[in-house]
Amino acid sequence: MTGSWSSDATVQGLRAVAEAAELPREFALYPARPNLFRTATNIRFDVPRAAPVDIEIFDLQGRRVRTLVRGPQAAGVHEAVWNQTNDTGTRAAPGVYLYRMIAGEFRSQRKLVVVP
Repeated sequence: MTGSWSSDATVQGLRAVAEAAELPREFALYPARPNLFRTATNIRFDVPRAAPVDIEIFDLQGRRVRTLVRGPQAAGVHEAVWNQTNDTGTRAAPGVYLYRMIAGEFRSQRKLVVVP
């Protein structure tokens, strides 16, 4: 007999394999895009398994300017947007800022620049 060999279980299994293949293998924090920006920048980060994640923006004096992500994140590729405002909604001044990601034992920090 010729015909379709797929069943609901087979289709679900193939979806699970495809989704697993697309999951990141490790935590990662990528360069902001664009970097040198006036209004907003995108910050991409990878989470290989569900975990609490914090991503914060700091000025060069070490003061927290904005919390972008705080709390549980599902496994996958994520993106946060910083629109150049602080936690109270006031625009941050042009200058150099640091953004930091903490997820369990993983820690990474990068630099971004706000231009006038």
